[in-house]
Amino acid sequence: MGPTLHSKDSAVVYIVDDEESVRKGFSLLLRSAGMAHRAFSSAEQFLAELDPQKQGCVLLDITMPRLTGLDLQKELKKLGLNLPVIAISARDDADTSRLARELGARFFFRKPVDDQALIDAIRWVLESDRTSRAKAGPQENNSDSKDTL
Repeated sequence: MGPTLHSKDSAVVYIVDDEESVRKGFSLLLRSAGMAHRAFSSAEQFLAELDPQKQGCVLLDITMPRLTGLDLQKELKKLGLNLPVIAISARDDADTSRLARELGARFFFRKPVDDQALIDAIRWVLESDRTSRAKAGPQENNSDSKDTL
């Protein structure tokens, strides 16, 4: 394990997939890319253990028993948690992809996923989120101040 896996300042990639082999595969891939990550076997487990203060993104399987990936996206919105989502599914139909994107997924990948494309997507999503949070931060902290350029 490298130091990136436990860094308190780094964003975390949350893997939510009911298939153990997929969770292990993604964990190995993210570890090799030096990315902090946590794996969850269900949407319910993810919601129960999520630290809402931690920045990161969700690598989310769409087709899971009980609470599906689409259901989890709805729940995240309802809770006001703005974690970027990368949706993954063995199903590659237009409706599933459309619904995932309508609910806010930034990317949609069909299993099996190309490793480099996934790493690139995760890096883009994390950087994009970090940039938008940095831009929003000063505005929220200085909402009463006037710009005097």
